[in-house]
Amino acid sequence: MEARVDVLLGAQWGDEGKGKVVDVVAPDYAVIARFQGGPNAGHTLIFDGKKHVLHTIPSGVFREGVWNLVGNGVVIDPVIFLREVKELDDAGVDVRPRLLISRRAHLILPTHRALDAASEADKGKEKIGSTLKGIGPTYMDKTGRNGLRMGDIERPDFKERYNALVAKHERLFSIYDKEVEWRSKEEEWLNAVEALRQFTLVDSEQWLDKQLREGRSVLAEGAQGTLLDIDFGTYPFVTSSNTISAGACIGLGVGPGRIGKVIGIFKAYCTRVGSGPFPTELHDAVGDAIRTAGNEFGSTTGRPRRCGWLDLPALRYAVMINGVTELAMMKADVLSGMDTIRVCTGYSIHGEKTDTLPFDLSADVEPIYTDMKGWGKLDPDQALPATAEAYIAYIEKATGVPVRIVSVGPDRSATMVREVAVEAP
Repeated sequence: MEARVDVLLGAQWGDEGKGKVVDVVAPDYAVIARFQGGPNAGHTLIFDGKKHVLHTIPSGVFREGVWNLVGNGVVIDPVIFLREVKELDDAGVDVRPRLLISRRAHLILPTHRALDAASEADKGKEKIGSTLKGIGPTYMDKTGRNGLRMGDIERPDFKERYNALVAKHERLFSIYDKEVEWRSKEEEWLNAVEALRQFTLVDSEQWLDKQLREGRSVLAEGAQGTLLDIDFGTYPFVTSSNTISAGACIGLGVGPGRIGKVIGIFKAYCTRVGSGPFPTELHDAVGDAIRTAGNEFGSTTGRPRRCGWLDLPALRYAVMINGVTELAMMKADVLSGMDTIRVCTGYSIHGEKTDTLPFDLSADVEPIYTDMKGWGKLDPDQALPATAEAYIAYIEKATGVPVRIVSVGPDRSATMVREVAVEAP
């Protein structure tokens, strides 16, 4: 019987805890496949008292017997990729035997990173909060049909292709006022490309088709979050790829009819890194307390995350746009000890009330809150307190989707799986 591709993705602005959930559910799958984004992602996994952060490599690498695929929709920085492999080697994890890379995945060049930094600096106060990893310029070259792909490193004329793209980028540098320096990174990058030839490159769409036909289940692992999607996020404060479930079809080369479950990951509250609208953001001691308790600092950039209350209209939007079939609520323990927990149930826009996400989620949007009772310490070996169950039930009713997983701590073991079912309203 042919298997299906389940999709796991972020239902907020990223940093929801996707890596942990992938690690927890990985034993149920034969293949874990990344389908978009690049080293701007930071998927954190904690188990046996050790913290691991993955940027490009799928989060199934810590599970024995699971294949890990970097799909065609991903953009790869060879230097960062090899650094990640070395960190895994140092942790006693040899990823090479079960790590595959799509030949169609695009390469991030040193000049892409330089263009990213120059473009962001040129925006001044209008900065979008780029991670400066070269993601945007790489996707620009992809859609502009200029990019280099992993399969190109197998070609005898790779260096000529590389030089041609660099020459194009050097012409673009003239747009910016200040000098752009990147040559110091070139030798390390070319050496990293040479090292990448040790890894197994595949025509990933063909390889995945074979796995599915032979009954091997696949989990598509998303990066960033729904509200950062290039089409459906809070544009222009978004990433450069499609982070939604439909992106898995494009980023892996699988048809829509092969998609099974769609698992949406969200925090019990909201966070956002960088610029952009955030209606429920807290600028007070409560926001600071959430940031401290949740260790809300970017795993890729180290930047402090903006923190706020759960935004139900935004979560409902993510459920709708992704066709989410089940939810996982992360960091419920971070809110432990609060007497009152607020939930945004709608917005007031110029005096008009709405419970749907508007086209422009700007500063004119005022959140409308419902207050709920908080809970004490959460223990994965004990039932959730009634107030925490009430909070979850409220979310399930609002979204029409069951919350199957609740995370009550950073470790792999601090994860509760619930057997529940709700009907859509």
